[in-house]
Amino acid sequence: MSLRGINFDWNRARAFLVTAEEGSFSAAARALDMAQPTLGRQVNALESELGVTLFERSSRGLTLTPSGHDLLIQVKAMAEAAGRFSLAASGHTQAIEGRVSISATEATAVYVLPPILARLRSQAPGIEVELIATNNTSDLMLREADIAIRAYRPEQPELIVRKLGGIKAHLYGTVAYLARFLRRQSPQDLSEADFLRFELNSLLEEELNRRGFQLSEKNFPVTAASHLVQWELVKAGLGLGFMIEEVGDAEPLVERALPGFPAFEAETWLVVHRELHTSRRLRLVFDFLADALQS
Repeated sequence: MSLRGINFDWNRARAFLVTAEEGSFSAAARALDMAQPTLGRQVNALESELGVTLFERSSRGLTLTPSGHDLLIQVKAMAEAAGRFSLAASGHTQAIEGRVSISATEATAVYVLPPILARLRSQAPGIEVELIATNNTSDLMLREADIAIRAYRPEQPELIVRKLGGIKAHLYGTVAYLARFLRRQSPQDLSEADFLRFELNSLLEEELNRRGFQLSEKNFPVTAASHLVQWELVKAGLGLGFMIEEVGDAEPLVERALPGFPAFEAETWLVVHRELHTSRRLRLVFDFLADALQS
């Protein structure tokens, strides 16, 4: 294949990719730290260059066209290849050294990140990782962490965000505990069950009732702020508690409390300070996590 005829601007492709991931020009411009008109011109230029329409514009926002869907797959592959190229081109990363602190929930830190961080350390032995396992929000503006994995999108303009794949969670209980309930078809069937909560308030009760449960304060006799402690209590048969799908479904001591009920879903965001633009160390770890957590 001859490369002489290839005339392609990666910046335009990146503008298209981030716009598709973020869902709007304004959100993509914030993510890329550029002016919205500039980003819009890059996407328009790519459409003109390729001779296709990538987005349908309407009052409801942007929607990918069929051509846009097809090309998005190719651009994602290009982005992954660019990340691998960047990693290799950095002198096999030995020249990039220093500490990077990563904040994540306890469940993510324990069940998701270990194999990812093992690969990172293998490819970037100069990077020292500080993993902060906390269910509280680490303040990146106060430098409580360099990078955070969050279940919501922060709004501070000084932060750079990347949307990751969503997470799914379910309510789980031990087989013996769930055997107390003759029916487990609908949320109302668990109106006499005990639920574990994280805080001494009614937030979880209110959220579950919005989803069709019929619960009151008496349904929450156990409180544990630590998700790991709470999971051990669930496995000990104290009641029902939440866990991410891949962990809960793999645990032989428990099963889904409502097998046919939809998962509780949440978005996941990778967040970093604007220092990303000037720190090769942060850029390497941020891009590595983004690639690993989206795959």
